[in-house]
Amino acid sequence: MNWILLIIAGFFETAFATCLGKARETTGTESTYWYIGFIICLSISMIILVRVSQHLPIGTAYAVWTGIGAIGTVLVGIFLFDEPATFWRVFFLITLIASIIGLKFVSQ
Repeated sequence: MNWILLIIAGFFETAFATCLGKARETTGTESTYWYIGFIICLSISMIILVRVSQHLPIGTAYAVWTGIGAIGTVLVGIFLFDEPATFWRVFFLITLIASIIGLKFVSQ
C-alpha cells in the first residue's frame, strides 16, 4: 500500500509542476487558479510523502517520489508544452525509469 501511495504522491508532484507551467502561460484570475492548484497539489504530495516515509526508507521514498515527478514533468512538457523529445532526453528518461524500478526491487 505504501508503494501505491508513493506513486500517487509522485503524480501530485507532476501535477504541481504542471500547474506552475500553466500559471506561467496565463494571466489574471486564470493564473491565480493555477497557483491555487499548485498549492493544493504540493500539499497533498508532501502529506503523502511524509506518511510513506514513516514506513519506507527515506532515501528510497524520496528518490522514487522525485523520479516519478521528474518523469511525469518531462512527459507533460513534451505532450502539453511542446518541449522537444530528443534522443538524449528520452534515453535518460528511460534510465531514470529503470533506476526507480531498481530501487523498488532492492528496498524492503
